[in-house]
Parts: sequence; structure tokens; C-alpha cells
Amino acid sequence: MSRAAQLTLDLAGRASFAREDFVVGEANRVALGWIDRWPDWPGGALVLHGPEGSGKSHLGAIWIERSRAVRIVGKAPLPAEPSTSILLEDLASPLPDEAAMLHLYNRLSAAGLSLLMTGRTPPAAWTVALPDLRSRLLSVPAAALALPDDALLRALLRKLFVDRQLAVGDRILEFMLARMERSCANARALVASIDQAALAGRREVTLPLVAAVLAGEVASI
Repeated sequence: MSRAAQLTLDLAGRASFAREDFVVGEANRVALGWIDRWPDWPGGALVLHGPEGSGKSHLGAIWIERSRAVRIVGKAPLPAEPSTSILLEDLASPLPDEAAMLHLYNRLSAAGLSLLMTGRTPPAAWTVALPDLRSRLLSVPAAALALPDDALLRALLRKLFVDRQLAVGDRILEFMLARMERSCANARALVASIDQAALAGRREVTLPLVAAVLAGEVASI
């Protein structure tokens, strides 16, 4: 594994998921509006759906900070008697135990607690055998997220560099936009790797440095 790849893996987990670090654009504005609207959700539930890297996890983290909810990922067991709101993250067809999910939905509703669900596709695309569960899921508001466009990625990259007190010009940002994986998570990891490479080499963030990080050639600088 290249040094750049190692840096990306090591530093990606340090990204902030605070509300103030969420960069808003057309791709995520509606979804963020629904998160900010909590707890005023019809039926106390919401679905966020979109491709990997579109910001679902960041929005989920913002909501958990506000609601003190518990996160349950994938096909992990569901609580029979929930005492707090729940985030069901990365749901996909076929759904886990449908009876347990229906019970959870009903218990949360009865207790006045909330349910946030995330997945790559909307509930209408999920395979659900239980009619009662399917009808409930289809009644839940669903907000779509898309991969960030150039405007959103540019704003995010600029903010990430400013947060690290790095001066980066438009030429470098445009160079990165034309070559990087188009996701918010990768933008954070990439800026972290560039920062680390600049620190290690005791140099400014330049176009050759950025190009080397993107190409996985940091060690050869």
C-alpha cells in the first residue's frame, strides 16, 4: 500500500461530523432541511437515501447529536423495548427481521420516539413481505441525497483547507476536482493526506505536491 493510501486510511476516521462542518449544496439541501426540522417529522420517522459518499452518515451523526439516538448498522439485532430514538443505518433489501422492525417502528411511535433510516435506495425499492411494515415504510417521508456537484465539492475542499490553516488557490482546487473521487468522505481524506504530506516535507501545498498525493507518489517527492 502506498504512503498516500495509508495516510488516507489513517486520517479519514478523524473527520468531524458536526453540524457546522456540513457543507450545504443542491445535492443535500432538502435532506438537511428534514434533519433540522426534527422532531417535527410526520409519524416521527424519516428515510434518507442516496449513493455512498453523498453525506448520509454525516446527517445521521448530526441527528444523533441532537436526538441522543442509538445507531444500529446493517443487520445488527433490533431492540425489543427501545428507550431512545433509533437510527437504522445502511438498510438494504432484503431487510433484516421484518417482524422485529415492525415491532420497533410501532414501539417507537407509541413512545413518542423517532426513527431515522438510511440506505442507498428509497423504501419503494425495498423488498418487504409484511404488508403492515411495507405500508408504514411507504408512508414515511423520504429525502434523497446525490453525490456532490462541483460547486459543493469546491466549497467543501476550500473549507477543509481553511480549517487546517492552509492557503490553497483556485488552480489547485480545480485540479483536484478534475481528478478526485467525487464524495464528501474522500474530500476529507484527501485534504488530510495533503496536509500530512506538506507537514512531513515541511513545504507549502503546491500543485506538484497535490498531484503526487493524488497519484500515490508522496514518498518520491
